[in-house]
Amino acid sequence: MRSQHHVLRGSPSGTQRSLLSLHFGPAHSGRQALLQCALHADEIPPLLVGYHLRQRLASLEAAGQLKHEVVLVPAANPIGLAQHLWGRHQGRFEINSGHNFTRHYPDLAAAAAERVQGRLSDDARTNTRLLRAAMHAALAACTVETELQSLRQTLLDLTIDADIVLDLHCDNQAVMHLYTTPHHPEVTRDLGRCLQAPLALIAEESGDFPFDESCSMVWSKLQALLPGHPVDLACFAATVEHRGEADVSHALAAQDADGLLRFLARQGFIQGDVGSTEPFDCSLRPLAGSLPLNAPHAGVLVYHVEPGAEVKAGQAMVEVIDPIGGESTLLRSPVDGLFYAREQQRWAQAGQKLARVAGFEAKRTGKLLSA
Repeated sequence: MRSQHHVLRGSPSGTQRSLLSLHFGPAHSGRQALLQCALHADEIPPLLVGYHLRQRLASLEAAGQLKHEVVLVPAANPIGLAQHLWGRHQGRFEINSGHNFTRHYPDLAAAAAERVQGRLSDDARTNTRLLRAAMHAALAACTVETELQSLRQTLLDLTIDADIVLDLHCDNQAVMHLYTTPHHPEVTRDLGRCLQAPLALIAEESGDFPFDESCSMVWSKLQALLPGHPVDLACFAATVEHRGEADVSHALAAQDADGLLRFLARQGFIQGDVGSTEPFDCSLRPLAGSLPLNAPHAGVLVYHVEPGAEVKAGQAMVEVIDPIGGESTLLRSPVDGLFYAREQQRWAQAGQKLARVAGFEAKRTGKLLSA
Protein backbone atom coordinates (compact mmCIF):
# COMPACT_ATOMS: atom_id res chain seq x y z
CA MET A 1 0.00 0.00 0.00
CA ARG A 2 1.24 3.45 -0.90
CA SER A 3 -0.13 6.42 1.04
CA GLN A 4 -0.34 9.90 -0.44
CA HIS A 5 -1.24 13.05 1.47
CA HIS A 6 -2.66 15.84 -0.68
CA VAL A 7 -2.39 19.23 1.05
CA LEU A 8 -5.39 21.49 0.49
CA ARG A 9 -4.76 25.10 -0.39
CA GLY A 10 -6.81 27.96 0.99
CA SER A 11 -7.04 26.64 4.55
CA PRO A 12 -7.74 29.22 7.28
CA SER A 13 -4.69 31.05 8.59
CA GLY A 14 -2.61 28.91 10.91
CA THR A 15 -4.21 25.65 9.83
CA GLN A 16 -3.62 23.08 7.14
CA ARG A 17 -5.80 20.18 6.00
CA SER A 18 -4.86 17.28 3.77
CA LEU A 19 -6.63 14.46 1.95
CA LEU A 20 -5.37 10.88 2.23
CA SER A 21 -5.41 8.46 -0.70
CA LEU A 22 -4.35 4.82 -0.38
CA HIS A 23 -2.99 3.04 -3.46
CA PHE A 24 -3.09 -0.75 -3.72
CA GLY A 25 -1.72 -3.02 -6.45
CA PRO A 26 0.49 -2.29 -9.47
CA ALA A 27 0.64 1.43 -10.23
CA HIS A 28 1.27 1.30 -13.98
CA SER A 29 -0.72 -1.68 -15.22
CA GLY A 30 -2.85 0.41 -17.59
CA ARG A 31 -6.07 0.32 -15.54
CA GLN A 32 -7.23 1.94 -12.33
CA ALA A 33 -10.30 1.95 -10.08
CA LEU A 34 -11.02 4.59 -7.44
CA LEU A 35 -13.42 4.36 -4.51
CA GLN A 36 -13.98 7.34 -2.25
CA CYS A 37 -15.91 7.47 1.01
CA ALA A 38 -18.23 10.12 2.47
CA LEU A 39 -17.81 13.19 0.30
CA HIS A 40 -20.89 14.16 2.30
CA ALA A 41 -18.86 13.93 5.49
CA ASP A 42 -21.81 13.33 7.82
CA GLU A 43 -22.82 10.17 5.92
CA ILE A 44 -21.12 7.64 8.16
CA PRO A 45 -21.84 4.17 6.63
CA PRO A 46 -19.33 4.68 3.77
CA LEU A 47 -16.58 5.51 6.27
CA LEU A 48 -17.02 2.09 7.89
CA VAL A 49 -17.20 0.42 4.45
CA GLY A 50 -13.88 2.12 3.64
CA TYR A 51 -12.37 0.75 6.85
CA HIS A 52 -13.29 -2.79 5.78
CA LEU A 53 -12.10 -2.18 2.21
CA ARG A 54 -8.74 -0.98 3.46
CA GLN A 55 -8.11 -4.23 5.30
CA ARG A 56 -9.39 -6.44 2.50
CA LEU A 57 -7.39 -4.61 -0.19
CA ALA A 58 -4.21 -4.87 1.90
CA SER A 59 -4.74 -8.63 2.20
CA LEU A 60 -5.45 -9.00 -1.52
CA GLU A 61 -2.32 -6.99 -2.34
CA ALA A 62 -0.19 -9.11 -0.03
CA ALA A 63 -1.56 -12.25 -1.70
CA GLY A 64 -0.72 -10.92 -5.16
CA GLN A 65 -4.37 -10.91 -6.24
CA LEU A 66 -4.61 -7.30 -7.43
CA LYS A 67 -4.09 -7.18 -11.21
CA HIS A 68 -4.53 -3.41 -11.45
CA GLU A 69 -4.32 -0.39 -9.16
CA VAL A 70 -7.17 0.28 -6.76
CA VAL A 71 -7.20 3.69 -5.08
CA LEU A 72 -9.16 4.17 -1.85
CA VAL A 73 -9.94 7.59 -0.42
CA PRO A 74 -11.08 6.56 3.08
CA ALA A 75 -12.49 9.98 4.04
CA ALA A 76 -13.03 12.22 1.04
CA ASN A 77 -13.95 15.41 2.87
CA PRO A 78 -11.64 16.66 5.64
CA ILE A 79 -13.43 20.03 5.56
CA GLY A 80 -16.83 18.53 6.25
CA LEU A 81 -15.48 16.14 8.90
CA ALA A 82 -14.55 19.19 11.02
CA GLN A 83 -17.87 21.02 10.64
CA HIS A 84 -19.99 20.75 13.79
CA LEU A 85 -22.62 23.27 14.78
CA TRP A 86 -24.36 23.14 18.18
CA GLY A 87 -23.34 19.52 18.60
CA ARG A 88 -24.56 18.40 15.19
CA HIS A 89 -22.35 17.28 12.32
CA GLN A 90 -22.82 19.43 9.18
CA GLY A 91 -21.09 17.55 6.38
CA ARG A 92 -23.31 18.04 3.32
CA PHE A 93 -22.75 21.76 2.72
CA GLU A 94 -19.62 23.84 3.28
CA ILE A 95 -20.48 26.34 5.98
CA ASN A 96 -18.45 29.19 4.42
CA SER A 97 -20.11 29.09 0.98
CA GLY A 98 -23.27 27.04 1.47
CA HIS A 99 -22.18 24.85 -1.46
CA ASN A 100 -22.98 21.15 -1.57
CA PHE A 101 -19.70 19.23 -1.42
CA THR A 102 -20.76 16.96 -4.32
CA ARG A 103 -21.75 19.73 -6.77
CA HIS A 104 -20.06 22.26 -9.06
CA TYR A 105 -17.08 20.21 -10.23
CA PRO A 106 -15.10 21.53 -13.22
CA ASP A 107 -16.22 20.53 -16.72
CA LEU A 108 -12.91 19.77 -18.43
CA ALA A 109 -14.20 18.63 -21.83
CA ALA A 110 -13.77 21.83 -23.87
CA ALA A 111 -10.36 22.71 -22.41
CA ALA A 112 -9.07 19.15 -22.91
CA ALA A 113 -10.36 19.00 -26.50
CA GLU A 114 -8.59 22.25 -27.31
CA ARG A 115 -5.31 20.99 -25.88
CA VAL A 116 -5.28 17.87 -28.11
CA GLN A 117 -6.17 19.54 -31.40
CA GLY A 118 -3.99 18.07 -34.17
CA ARG A 119 -2.54 15.38 -31.89
CA LEU A 120 -5.18 12.62 -31.90
CA SER A 121 -4.81 9.43 -33.93
CA ASP A 122 -7.05 6.64 -35.16
CA ASP A 123 -6.24 4.56 -32.07
CA ALA A 124 -8.77 5.05 -29.26
CA ARG A 125 -6.45 3.83 -26.49
CA THR A 126 -3.73 6.29 -27.50
CA ASN A 127 -6.34 9.04 -27.61
CA THR A 128 -7.50 8.14 -24.10
CA ARG A 129 -3.96 8.62 -22.77
CA LEU A 130 -3.61 11.97 -24.54
CA LEU A 131 -6.99 13.17 -23.33
CA ARG A 132 -6.28 12.18 -19.74
CA ALA A 133 -3.01 14.10 -19.83
CA ALA A 134 -4.87 17.06 -21.30
CA MET A 135 -7.48 16.92 -18.54
CA HIS A 136 -4.79 16.87 -15.86
CA ALA A 137 -3.23 19.95 -17.46
CA ALA A 138 -6.56 21.73 -17.86
CA LEU A 139 -7.47 21.05 -14.23
CA ALA A 140 -4.08 22.28 -13.01
CA ALA A 141 -4.69 25.53 -14.91
CA CYS A 142 -7.97 26.18 -13.07
CA THR A 143 -7.90 29.00 -10.54
CA VAL A 144 -7.99 27.79 -6.95
CA GLU A 145 -8.66 30.39 -4.27
CA THR A 146 -10.57 28.53 -1.54
CA GLU A 147 -10.16 25.33 0.40
CA LEU A 148 -13.35 23.93 -1.16
CA GLN A 149 -12.04 24.62 -4.67
CA SER A 150 -8.78 22.89 -3.72
CA LEU A 151 -10.70 19.86 -2.43
CA ARG A 152 -12.69 19.63 -5.67
CA GLN A 153 -9.55 19.95 -7.78
CA THR A 154 -7.70 17.30 -5.74
CA LEU A 155 -10.55 14.78 -5.83
CA LEU A 156 -11.17 15.21 -9.54
CA ASP A 157 -7.45 14.98 -10.36
CA LEU A 158 -7.33 11.60 -8.58
CA THR A 159 -10.11 10.26 -10.82
CA ILE A 160 -8.90 11.33 -14.28
CA ASP A 161 -6.85 8.16 -14.84
CA ALA A 162 -9.53 5.85 -13.42
CA ASP A 163 -11.62 3.48 -15.52
CA ILE A 164 -14.06 2.98 -12.62
CA VAL A 165 -15.03 5.61 -10.04
CA LEU A 166 -17.38 4.74 -7.17
CA ASP A 167 -18.49 7.60 -4.92
CA LEU A 168 -19.78 6.05 -1.68
CA HIS A 169 -22.61 7.87 0.13
CA CYS A 170 -25.77 7.09 2.08
CA ASP A 171 -29.28 8.53 2.15
CA ASN A 172 -31.42 9.60 5.10
CA GLN A 173 -33.40 6.34 5.43
CA ALA A 174 -33.27 4.17 2.32
CA VAL A 175 -32.59 0.92 0.59
CA MET A 176 -29.28 0.47 -1.18
CA HIS A 177 -29.41 2.28 -4.53
CA LEU A 178 -27.21 3.76 -7.24
CA TYR A 179 -27.01 6.89 -9.39
CA THR A 180 -25.27 6.79 -12.76
CA THR A 181 -25.55 7.64 -16.46
CA PRO A 182 -27.14 5.54 -19.22
CA HIS A 183 -23.88 4.76 -21.01
CA HIS A 184 -22.85 1.51 -19.27
CA PRO A 185 -26.10 -0.33 -18.46
CA GLU A 186 -24.57 -3.80 -18.10
CA VAL A 187 -21.84 -2.51 -15.78
CA THR A 188 -24.55 -0.74 -13.76
CA ARG A 189 -26.58 -3.94 -13.46
CA ASP A 190 -23.45 -5.83 -12.43
CA LEU A 191 -22.67 -3.31 -9.69
CA GLY A 192 -26.26 -3.46 -8.48
CA ARG A 193 -26.17 -7.26 -8.49
CA CYS A 194 -22.93 -7.38 -6.49
CA LEU A 195 -24.27 -4.90 -3.91
CA GLN A 196 -27.82 -6.31 -3.90
CA ALA A 197 -29.11 -2.85 -4.76
CA PRO A 198 -32.68 -3.06 -6.08
CA LEU A 199 -32.54 0.30 -7.86
CA ALA A 200 -30.28 2.37 -10.11
CA LEU A 201 -31.44 5.88 -11.01
CA ILE A 202 -30.28 6.90 -14.47
CA ALA A 203 -29.77 10.38 -15.93
CA GLU A 204 -27.77 11.80 -18.82
CA GLU A 205 -27.20 14.98 -16.81
CA SER A 206 -28.80 15.63 -13.44
CA GLY A 207 -27.74 19.26 -13.02
CA ASP A 208 -25.11 21.32 -11.14
CA PHE A 209 -22.15 19.13 -12.27
CA PRO A 210 -22.13 16.48 -9.49
CA PHE A 211 -18.89 14.66 -8.77
CA ASP A 212 -19.68 11.32 -10.43
CA GLU A 213 -20.95 12.88 -13.66
CA SER A 214 -17.87 15.10 -13.88
CA CYS A 215 -15.81 11.90 -13.95
CA SER A 216 -17.85 10.02 -16.56
CA MET A 217 -19.79 12.49 -18.71
CA VAL A 218 -16.63 14.30 -19.78
CA TRP A 219 -16.01 11.38 -22.17
CA SER A 220 -19.33 11.61 -24.00
CA LYS A 221 -18.80 15.37 -24.28
CA LEU A 222 -15.34 14.72 -25.75
CA GLN A 223 -16.90 12.37 -28.30
CA ALA A 224 -19.19 15.19 -29.39
CA LEU A 225 -16.34 17.74 -29.48
CA LEU A 226 -13.95 15.44 -31.40
CA PRO A 227 -16.13 13.69 -33.98
CA GLY A 228 -13.29 12.91 -36.38
CA HIS A 229 -11.40 10.65 -33.97
CA PRO A 230 -12.27 7.57 -31.92
CA VAL A 231 -12.86 8.46 -28.27
CA ASP A 232 -13.84 5.76 -25.79
CA LEU A 233 -16.27 6.21 -22.92
CA ALA A 234 -13.27 5.60 -20.73
CA CYS A 235 -14.79 5.93 -17.26
CA PHE A 236 -17.75 4.30 -15.55
CA ALA A 237 -18.72 6.37 -12.52
CA ALA A 238 -21.55 5.82 -10.07
CA THR A 239 -22.76 7.10 -6.74
CA VAL A 240 -23.51 4.26 -4.31
CA GLU A 241 -26.02 5.02 -1.56
CA HIS A 242 -25.30 2.66 1.36
CA ARG A 243 -28.85 2.65 2.75
CA GLY A 244 -29.53 5.20 5.54
CA GLU A 245 -27.54 7.30 7.98
CA ALA A 246 -28.16 4.97 10.93
CA ASP A 247 -27.24 1.77 9.05
CA VAL A 248 -23.81 1.55 10.65
CA SER A 249 -22.68 -1.95 11.61
CA HIS A 250 -19.74 -4.21 10.90
CA ALA A 251 -22.08 -6.77 9.35
CA LEU A 252 -23.48 -4.33 6.76
CA ALA A 253 -20.11 -2.69 6.09
CA ALA A 254 -18.40 -6.06 5.55
CA GLN A 255 -21.24 -7.16 3.26
CA ASP A 256 -20.92 -4.00 1.19
CA ALA A 257 -17.12 -4.15 1.06
CA ASP A 258 -17.35 -7.74 -0.16
CA GLY A 259 -19.87 -6.69 -2.82
CA LEU A 260 -17.63 -3.89 -4.06
CA LEU A 261 -14.66 -6.25 -4.27
CA ARG A 262 -16.73 -8.83 -6.17
CA PHE A 263 -17.63 -6.08 -8.62
CA LEU A 264 -13.98 -5.13 -9.06
CA ALA A 265 -13.11 -8.80 -9.59
CA ARG A 266 -15.80 -9.11 -12.27
CA GLN A 267 -14.36 -6.00 -13.91
CA GLY A 268 -10.92 -7.61 -14.06
CA PHE A 269 -9.14 -5.86 -11.18
CA ILE A 270 -8.84 -8.83 -8.81
CA GLN A 271 -7.87 -12.42 -9.55
CA GLY A 272 -8.72 -15.43 -7.48
CA ASP A 273 -11.69 -16.19 -5.27
CA VAL A 274 -13.48 -13.19 -3.71
CA GLY A 275 -16.84 -14.93 -3.33
CA SER A 276 -19.69 -15.61 -5.70
CA THR A 277 -22.45 -13.22 -6.75
CA GLU A 278 -25.99 -14.35 -6.09
CA PRO A 279 -28.67 -13.67 -8.73
CA PHE A 280 -30.22 -10.29 -8.00
CA ASP A 281 -32.23 -7.89 -10.14
CA CYS A 282 -31.20 -4.23 -10.09
CA SER A 283 -33.92 -2.19 -11.78
CA LEU A 284 -32.68 0.70 -13.95
CA ARG A 285 -35.19 3.56 -13.79
CA PRO A 286 -34.99 7.20 -14.89
CA LEU A 287 -33.93 9.70 -12.25
CA ALA A 288 -36.54 11.97 -13.83
CA GLY A 289 -39.10 9.36 -12.79
CA SER A 290 -38.20 9.64 -9.11
CA LEU A 291 -41.01 11.69 -7.56
CA PRO A 292 -41.06 13.28 -4.10
CA LEU A 293 -43.83 13.56 -1.55
CA ASN A 294 -43.67 16.99 0.11
CA ALA A 295 -45.21 18.08 3.41
CA PRO A 296 -48.22 20.38 2.82
CA HIS A 297 -47.84 21.74 6.36
CA ALA A 298 -45.68 21.19 9.42
CA GLY A 299 -46.33 18.17 11.58
CA VAL A 300 -45.51 14.75 12.95
CA LEU A 301 -44.76 12.07 10.36
CA VAL A 302 -46.37 8.64 10.54
CA TYR A 303 -45.33 6.32 7.71
CA HIS A 304 -47.68 3.62 6.45
CA VAL A 305 -45.10 1.87 4.22
CA GLU A 306 -41.47 0.83 4.75
CA PRO A 307 -38.68 1.63 2.27
CA GLY A 308 -38.14 -1.16 -0.24
CA ALA A 309 -41.82 -1.68 -1.00
CA GLU A 310 -43.18 -1.49 -4.52
CA VAL A 311 -46.20 0.80 -4.21
CA LYS A 312 -49.15 1.67 -6.44
CA ALA A 313 -50.27 5.13 -7.50
CA GLY A 314 -52.71 6.40 -4.88
CA GLN A 315 -51.43 4.09 -2.14
CA ALA A 316 -51.30 5.72 1.32
CA MET A 317 -47.68 6.38 2.31
CA VAL A 318 -47.34 8.95 5.10
CA GLU A 319 -49.53 11.05 7.39
CA VAL A 320 -48.55 14.58 8.37
CA ILE A 321 -50.25 15.44 11.66
CA ASP A 322 -50.38 19.01 13.03
CA PRO A 323 -50.61 18.55 16.81
CA ILE A 324 -51.64 22.17 17.39
CA GLY A 325 -54.29 22.69 14.73
CA GLY A 326 -55.44 19.07 14.83
CA GLU A 327 -55.09 18.74 11.06
CA SER A 328 -53.99 15.44 9.51
CA THR A 329 -53.07 15.04 5.84
CA LEU A 330 -52.55 11.66 4.20
CA LEU A 331 -50.04 11.66 1.34
CA ARG A 332 -50.32 9.02 -1.37
CA SER A 333 -47.86 7.71 -3.92
CA PRO A 334 -47.97 9.75 -7.13
CA VAL A 335 -46.97 6.76 -9.32
CA ASP A 336 -46.44 3.03 -9.37
CA GLY A 337 -42.87 2.55 -8.24
CA LEU A 338 -40.28 1.61 -5.63
CA PHE A 339 -40.45 3.48 -2.33
CA TYR A 340 -36.71 3.77 -1.86
CA ALA A 341 -36.00 6.67 0.51
CA ARG A 342 -37.65 8.71 3.25
CA GLU A 343 -36.99 11.37 5.87
CA GLN A 344 -35.56 9.95 9.11
CA GLN A 345 -36.65 12.81 11.36
CA ARG A 346 -40.28 12.48 12.34
CA TRP A 347 -41.09 16.20 12.43
CA ALA A 348 -41.39 18.04 9.12
CA GLN A 349 -41.66 21.66 8.11
CA ALA A 350 -44.06 22.80 5.39
CA GLY A 351 -42.68 21.99 1.94
CA GLN A 352 -40.10 19.50 3.21
CA LYS A 353 -39.39 16.46 1.05
CA LEU A 354 -40.56 13.40 2.99
CA ALA A 355 -40.23 10.40 0.68
CA ARG A 356 -39.25 9.42 -2.85
CA VAL A 357 -40.81 6.88 -5.18
CA ALA A 358 -38.94 5.68 -8.29
CA GLY A 359 -41.38 5.25 -11.15
CA PHE A 360 -40.74 3.83 -14.60
CA GLU A 361 -41.37 6.94 -16.74
CA ALA A 362 -39.62 10.30 -16.76
CA LYS A 363 -41.89 12.93 -15.23
CA ARG A 364 -39.53 15.73 -14.22
CA THR A 365 -37.21 18.11 -16.05
CA GLY A 366 -34.49 20.53 -14.96
CA LYS A 367 -32.26 19.83 -11.97
CA LEU A 368 -33.04 16.30 -10.86
CA LEU A 369 -31.00 15.93 -7.65
CA SER A 370 -31.88 17.31 -4.24
CA ALA A 371 -29.94 20.27 -2.92
